[in-house]
Amino acid sequence: MVFASPIFLALFLPAVLVAYFLSPRASRNAVLLVASVAFYAWGELAYLPLIAASAVFNWAIGRAIDAAPEPERRRRRLAVAVCANLAVLAVFKYGNFVVDNLNLALTALGASTIALAAIPLPIGISFFTFHAISYVVDVHKRNASAERRFTDFALYLLAFPQLIAGPIIRWRDIAQQLRSRRERLADVAWGVRRFVLGLGKKMLVANSLGQVADRVFALPGDELTTPLAWLGLACYTLQIYFDFSGYSDMAIGLMRMFGFRILENFNYPYISRSVREFWRRWHISLSNWFRDYLYIPLGGNRGPAWRAGRNLMVVFLLCGLWHGASWPFVLWGTWHGAFLVIERGRFGRLLERAGPFAHLYTLLAVMGGWVLFRCETLAHAGRYYAALAGQGASSGVPLASLVDGWVLAILACAVAGSMPLGGVLARMRDAARSPIVRAAGPAADLAWLAAVYALSCAALAAGTYNPFIYFRF
Repeated sequence: MVFASPIFLALFLPAVLVAYFLSPRASRNAVLLVASVAFYAWGELAYLPLIAASAVFNWAIGRAIDAAPEPERRRRRLAVAVCANLAVLAVFKYGNFVVDNLNLALTALGASTIALAAIPLPIGISFFTFHAISYVVDVHKRNASAERRFTDFALYLLAFPQLIAGPIIRWRDIAQQLRSRRERLADVAWGVRRFVLGLGKKMLVANSLGQVADRVFALPGDELTTPLAWLGLACYTLQIYFDFSGYSDMAIGLMRMFGFRILENFNYPYISRSVREFWRRWHISLSNWFRDYLYIPLGGNRGPAWRAGRNLMVVFLLCGLWHGASWPFVLWGTWHGAFLVIERGRFGRLLERAGPFAHLYTLLAVMGGWVLFRCETLAHAGRYYAALAGQGASSGVPLASLVDGWVLAILACAVAGSMPLGGVLARMRDAARSPIVRAAGPAADLAWLAAVYALSCAALAAGTYNPFIYFRF
């Protein structure tokens, strides 16, 4: 079950909201936990024992870490917790990748290969693993107290709005809200609005552009022209932003409906003037997680420049692996790490004075990385880079067969929507002296939201193309 589905919108979410607000306040966390378990079991019943075991293990060891008086004993228990969580992630996410590469080496040496059946990837395993690790680390550092009520901790780990695609929420940021919060009608209204905006991003923008991107990236090398390659990359660049930020918007809106306030996950990353700034605006919760739980413990930017560069490369190599067990993802992480290392030196200082060039450079760097992110093999990525560089096919699928009036309109809306123009328009409306403009603002906002919701539901009812890029992570 995903947010952009009829079963979620028409049945699951209304039923959960009714059950939640009709329940006594003391029982509401339990209601949300039951709903979250049902949400996960809908698509991953076979792995429900795994996620339940993760919740029990991390709750118990978190209490054990908190109760240990000696620092050395706390460190040992923390090591057990982190290693256990990473071991589960490694087996399910990287087992096949490791065996496949070992088999290539064994074949080259003429040795017998290892037989291993394909291991299905449990939905959301990367997200709930990172939640669990941040919890035990914060408890060890005394940045937060271990939770005594299993229901509250399990809800932190399994809450359905953020279970399959984040954002990654810190325990210390939400612990007090789990124990005591006040749900207001204004919060529900704000949450509904944010959810609808996210749904529109996903269904109307990301899906429309994704169809074009998929067709272009699926072309064989002898049919991929340079204009087609740039069209496909532009569409994918906007698709992945609107897909993932749309799901983050829906998650943030859902959490607000139930009284939770969580941090933003995107802040218009494509207006960045450096790759460093891009990572402060893109998937903010993941960037902060890697900074606080990996980069800083490795030493951060303390010490000589080469050590800080090494730390950045390690972090982004692992960031690439976090996204997927394949060599293109490894190179994607390395790609971003290399740009961040370069920007730490003189080049970064030049960017600060480069004006529009800095923005163009950042867009090209990020889009170049998206080629690795989208292509399933290095050979495919190599062919795509060649086409982007002008070495594409001399003839291929006509652009007109992929780009019609609707696609052009969506592209224009996507470019505008990737910039903070909405806030500018809202401030202009609020600053207007005309009482008619001020009075019409809320009505126009409501009408616009209703239109977005109606069009999104129509797209769902039509059973159109509806992938979920971050579902596999």
